[in-house]
Amino acid sequence: MRATAVRRTALAASAAALALLATACGGTSDADKNDDKDAAGGSSSAPRTPAKALTAAELEKATLAQGDVKGRKVTKAGPADEVPADGVTVDKEACLPVAHAMYGVAQKGSVATTKRKVIDEPKAGGKKSLEDLADGEAEDAFKDAFDLTSTFVALNSYEGTAGPDAFAALKKAAADCAGGFTATVAGTPTKVASIAEEKVTGGDEAAAWTVTSEDDGDKAPFKLVALRKEGAVATFFSFNLAAAGGDVTFEVPAEVVAAQDKKLA
Repeated sequence: MRATAVRRTALAASAAALALLATACGGTSDADKNDDKDAAGGSSSAPRTPAKALTAAELEKATLAQGDVKGRKVTKAGPADEVPADGVTVDKEACLPVAHAMYGVAQKGSVATTKRKVIDEPKAGGKKSLEDLADGEAEDAFKDAFDLTSTFVALNSYEGTAGPDAFAALKKAAADCAGGFTATVAGTPTKVASIAEEKVTGGDEAAAWTVTSEDDGDKAPFKLVALRKEGAVATFFSFNLAAAGGDVTFEVPAEVVAAQDKKLA
């Protein structure tokens, strides 16, 4: 593959595969904005002992910070990353908790929220320009350049049984909407082709899924994880551009989840 072809492929892949995260992981500001409070509720099979919600200050201390995850850069989300609850619509009402989790929107009962972006640090490699690389080297350089996982983490503190309810609502929605749905944010529709359960551990309860989006027949995998510890619920929404092209295997961001779990312990 020539360097110019690599560039064209990168641009095309970026435009299509990043559409789903254009809002959820976009923006460059590191300012906090922590007041998404509305979403659908649900029932939980977890113990019904009411939990005391972490205060905004306590939640901030329990939130991921730079240095908490080896090989990843952690930054605060900014205003460009915010999506209000009423800014997300779905063609199947039962799927709304999944759409909310994808965009970091809190469920009903949230009293405090923090949001972070966790991005893989670029891999160490040669500094040749694409023009100086042989065809095979250019393909490898393209794959390595985009084999980086970006994860949008929303951590919410809930009062009473709202945390277990929020977790249960998301699990039920993911199961009910395994066949897919369409979510619209800021007038832009995103088709979710399927939702498949993955394995993850942590907290009092945890769940994970591969969410596959589809755009004009092209599919891209995302990872969605939910982690609950007492009245706090964290959601993780991850994307890897190289995986969208089928060049690498994209895994659940287990190290990011484990780091957040440790800070909530």
